[in-house]
Amino acid sequence: MSIRTAAGKSRALRIAVIPGDGIGQEVMPEGLACLRAAADKFSIDIELDEQFKDWATCERYLRTGTMLPEGWKEILAPYDAIYFGAVGMPSLVPDHVSLWGSLIQFRREFDQYISLRPCRLMPGIACPLANKKVGDIDFWVVRENTEGEYSSIGGKMFPGTDREVVIQETVMSRIGVDRVLKYAFDLAQSRPKKHLTSATKSNGISITMPYWDDRCAEMAKGYQDVSVDKYHIDILTAWFVLRPELFDVVVGSNLFGDILSDLGPACTGSIGVAPSGNINPEGTWPSLFEPVHGSAPDIAGKGIANPVGMIWAGQMMLEHFGHKEAADTMMKAIETALETGGSQVITPDLGGTGTCESLGGHIANLISNL
Repeated sequence: MSIRTAAGKSRALRIAVIPGDGIGQEVMPEGLACLRAAADKFSIDIELDEQFKDWATCERYLRTGTMLPEGWKEILAPYDAIYFGAVGMPSLVPDHVSLWGSLIQFRREFDQYISLRPCRLMPGIACPLANKKVGDIDFWVVRENTEGEYSSIGGKMFPGTDREVVIQETVMSRIGVDRVLKYAFDLAQSRPKKHLTSATKSNGISITMPYWDDRCAEMAKGYQDVSVDKYHIDILTAWFVLRPELFDVVVGSNLFGDILSDLGPACTGSIGVAPSGNINPEGTWPSLFEPVHGSAPDIAGKGIANPVGMIWAGQMMLEHFGHKEAADTMMKAIETALETGGSQVITPDLGGTGTCESLGGHIANLISNL
């Protein structure tokens, strides 16, 4: 690598590796193998620290009562990024306990205010939408990741009675809204289409969503070369299905972005292989890169999990840190493997008979030899 210190010296890119639960523990070795292949090929100085094997696991929670150890923030803060597998085993620990005790903690304590997800029709994956081919669907969803509808402000009154009332507040700050909009506009400006779509619902949510729209319109004044449109979330989900080729960069609040960042990859048939970045753009705190498939308890331990989401998350991480050539090679290897790997290499979720190890090893080999 090539992270520069204040004194101008270079140091290794430091990555904290947290496999987590379920298939996270199976796909992580394949992701690491591909990262090491790219690092070797392109002379990237990268330190992959694997000392965190029981962090963010439900087994740890059952043993200690916490998903993370005391002092976890101070331990992880010096790292440049977290490479994360999955969290959750609902048969052992309720999902809201495991998620809020780990992944949500990372997002909020490390101010990972951008959730970034690609929605891309990949070679070798059948699109569930009719008459779509590779290249037709290729856009990004930028989600506000630390406030909005997913605030923890609210409460319950008169529990267990006829008067029971529950309230949870949406919280939008100017800082929070403006910075996610700026990130999205910058991304749109860097792409050939230079097109940004804002998700809203200002015809029904009469305070926070008009505020979102106003901030978007104000931000647009500084990006005269970016075309901007906005859709209400209900019709926007319909257009994702009917005409996904319309979109380039889509930005939304925490809730709307959450919905769209699952729907987009689902429209490409790739939700099982899609990655995600939880990003602190300034680099003040570590960012986090993960697959979106979750821990998949139903197939955990069978060795058939698809490792592409984990590998693609690593590709996003290298691109985030400026290693474009290495990231491009990783993407080419993923695409080649999906298109030409053959049934004995491809995992069962994509119609093959291969294993997590066979597909991951094939991609790592391609990275080394492309």
